[in-house]
Amino acid sequence: MKTEAIKNKLLSGLVALSMLISFSIYSANALAIELLNSSYDIARELFSSLNPEFEKQWNKQHPQDKLVIKQSHAGSSKQALAILHGLRADVVTYNQVTDIQILHDRAELIPADWQQRLPNNSSPYYSTMAFLVRKGNPKQIHTWDDLLRSDVKLIFPNPKTSGNGRYTYLAAWGAFQQKNPNAPKKVHQLMQRLLRNVAVFDTGGRGATTSFIERELGDVLVSFESEINNIRKQYGEDKYHVIVPSVNIRAEFPVTWVDKNVKKNGTEAVAKAYVNYLYSYEAQNIIASFNYRVLDKEVMAAQQSRFPATELFRLEEQFGSWPQVMKTHFNSGGVFDRLMMEERE
Repeated sequence: MKTEAIKNKLLSGLVALSMLISFSIYSANALAIELLNSSYDIARELFSSLNPEFEKQWNKQHPQDKLVIKQSHAGSSKQALAILHGLRADVVTYNQVTDIQILHDRAELIPADWQQRLPNNSSPYYSTMAFLVRKGNPKQIHTWDDLLRSDVKLIFPNPKTSGNGRYTYLAAWGAFQQKNPNAPKKVHQLMQRLLRNVAVFDTGGRGATTSFIERELGDVLVSFESEINNIRKQYGEDKYHVIVPSVNIRAEFPVTWVDKNVKKNGTEAVAKAYVNYLYSYEAQNIIASFNYRVLDKEVMAAQQSRFPATELFRLEEQFGSWPQVMKTHFNSGGVFDRLMMEERE
């Protein structure tokens, strides 16, 4: 009987221990927080540096919660559509306002006033456009006008699918328009010549980089200044040269938490903390180290050598609001489509 009692006690102890271990594992998993950041195509390396720093900060302040940040990258317009089709991203960090605005306009996933919730219209950093050319700048490319020559082939993303591509298109249009303020027909013709020189339209910025670097297509890669400098650093500073045109566009990078998703996911507090972190001195330093221009004046002063002087115009100054731009230029049957059709005729 004693032996049987001992066996029963041992069995009860093992069951209790098993339940305790299972409960501990369940509790650890239940307390883990997973945050999904939906971002534009060429931001992988940037957020690979930002995320661990925020995770450390959050986990130190909230030892009961283990935070894991995951990333999703593609052309910003494609990313926005993925969210509309069910991707439950907690935060979005895009390169164009309309790709966030659509989350309100089509599904009311965020409020209409989302841009007023954070400084600088919810854009913690910005960039402009730059040219990457091969060693020695063999075609002597310096200005937007140089991209019009018949012996120059260009690589940049498709403006229909990429915010990067839209900013390239608008930067060129704005530069031509400033030079020819009273000649809209001439500007139209210059844009037609520019598009004629595009060797390939990739769907996003990273695809355009692959076409230029690995497939060795084209003479000039046009992309964000940040991406161009990062490419040069990665693939050989002695192999490529960077040009920032003297007249250029200011490209804002808006961010927000996705209200309806964070409520479903239970991540509202961490999502808000994450996007606010992007404005911090620590984050602004990291962002500037990836060749983005930032709002923090102290950081910009310390890293000024990274950023050549250029006359930046805002989209609103030349084209009106983003909704107007999309309707006029990039919606089906807009100016971009007509220019491409004229080119094929």
